[in-house]
Amino acid sequence: MSTAPNPNTPNSRAPSVQLPTDQELVLKVIPMPGDCNANGDIFGGWVMAHVDLAGSVVPARYAGGRMATVAVNEFVFKHPVRVGDILSFFAKLTRIGRTSITVKVEVFAERYGSQGEYTKVTEASLTYVAIDEAGLPREVPKRAI
Repeated sequence: MSTAPNPNTPNSRAPSVQLPTDQELVLKVIPMPGDCNANGDIFGGWVMAHVDLAGSVVPARYAGGRMATVAVNEFVFKHPVRVGDILSFFAKLTRIGRTSITVKVEVFAERYGSQGEYTKVTEASLTYVAIDEAGLPREVPKRAI
């Protein structure tokens, strides 16, 4: 039997971590009571939608135009998100293909009442494809990351 605290219990505390310095802060948001699931935590789909928005910022800027999500390669919920948490979404390009760009997104929570302390709550890898005005794939410019 394990004696490690369960990160899903309300009284457990996840370890505080440092925010990444090699990624760009692309979104900050505070979940509200209407974003909760039946357990009282923030609904995973709400977090996923915000990760998708955050993940699209850097590749759209890099590609100079419209992008569409084509794959969620990995999505890990590490700790629950709660009402009132201040969520910080960080993104970094990890792969650039002919028409696609893959991005790593990490989400950190400042818990209500514990500002200045951060817990990594989610990490994901998503792939976006550059699209033209007709919605068809287009090549991304060749640039250094």
